[in-house]
Amino acid sequence: MTIVYDQYTLVVRMTPAQCRAARGLLGWTTADLARAASVSVFTIRNFEDERSVPDPAIVRSMRRAFDGAGIRFDDAAEGVGVSLRDP
Repeated sequence: MTIVYDQYTLVVRMTPAQCRAARGLLGWTTADLARAASVSVFTIRNFEDERSVPDPAIVRSMRRAFDGAGIRFDDAAEGVGVSLRDP
């Protein structure tokens, strides 16, 4: 997903929809993700609601939290999704 923001192009490696889906698979609230990724609930809500584009470091923190919890991001040509890794 490429987002143009204030004349800069930022490549986001996780979409807002993927973020919501990953939280859903884990049964996490925005507060749970905020704790796991060391970011604010406000930042997560704004990202998921597509109101703002977080700094790439924040997206990486959220991805690391999901990766550590067993989420796999599928960026296949036919679609973008998330799933739980096999135990």
